Amino acid sequence: MKRVFSGIQPTGEIHIGNYFGAILNYVKLGEELGKNSIYCIVDHHAITIPHEPELLRKRTFDAALVNMAAGLDPNKVILFAQSDVREHTELGWVFATQTPLGDLERMTQFKDKSSQHSVLAGLLMYPTLMAADILLYKANTVPVGEDQVQHIELTREIARRFNHRFGEMFPEPLAVHNKDALRVPGVDGQGKMSKSKGNTLGVLEEIDSIWQKLRVAPTDPARVRRTDPGNPEVCLIFDYHKLFSDLETIQIVDAGCRSAGIGCIDCKKLLMKGVEQTLVPIQQRAQELYNSPDTVKDALHRGAREAREIAQQTMQEVRDRLGLLNP
Repeated sequence: MKRVFSGIQPTGEIHIGNYFGAILNYVKLGEELGKNSIYCIVDHHAITIPHEPELLRKRTFDAALVNMAAGLDPNKVILFAQSDVREHTELGWVFATQTPLGDLERMTQFKDKSSQHSVLAGLLMYPTLMAADILLYKANTVPVGEDQVQHIELTREIARRFNHRFGEMFPEPLAVHNKDALRVPGVDGQGKMSKSKGNTLGVLEEIDSIWQKLRVAPTDPARVRRTDPGNPEVCLIFDYHKLFSDLETIQIVDAGCRSAGIGCIDCKKLLMKGVEQTLVPIQQRAQELYNSPDTVKDALHRGAREAREIAQQTMQEVRDRLGLLNP
């Protein structure tokens, strides 16, 4: 049986990198696997850094809402907030007692952040909670970005160590990712789209605001004048066409750029047609959900009940293996 788990960070605006890199895949897997697709808004992970409580609450709600607006159907998948299923933290503590300190200190994320400033102990324990998120549902497939692959490797080691000591119980999950989607570039052309870099195009961002960003976005530096031919393969805007535009438009842009048949502004205007066709329906659905917040809240509550049924069964087995009393 294939079971997928993925954690959704409630860390701010959902951008097109998230949409093409993760959400579309969530929707696809949900259609294929139904309730064996489990998606969690990981709000406990979000408190490993200083935060504003009301803002976290809003971002958790918004993360669920945008995913639903983009096509994730809570009637087909399990969608819930991590803090609504307490077994996550219980299993996280169990794994913390079985994981050598050196394994946690070697995590690149911890080393990078702790070298810059003082960090909370929760950041050190982040990987054991992440392992609990995944193994609580005995998931064997985890869609992640490249920056999380090391954490999945540790999750596999935690599962292996537990199985060896207490008997075979957990699968060793595999990290999977869409290599093309990982390369969604920032609108400044300076590497990957990232909230921390401020180079994003938001899924719910006003269309005029997106246009203002794209209008001044860099293109092929060889096209100094309108009559200069260019190479679309080195152009940021052409990368976006591959995401938003149909094949016919992509071919027109490719030929027009190489022959100088169209200018960069023309190219960007063609891109905006695809942007609007993709994002406006999502934005309209999102507004409907904002106007009916109980739809989102009810979906999260229902998802938490479904997740809890699986989680409680797993924790009963874990307690038996460890010699703990079961309630």
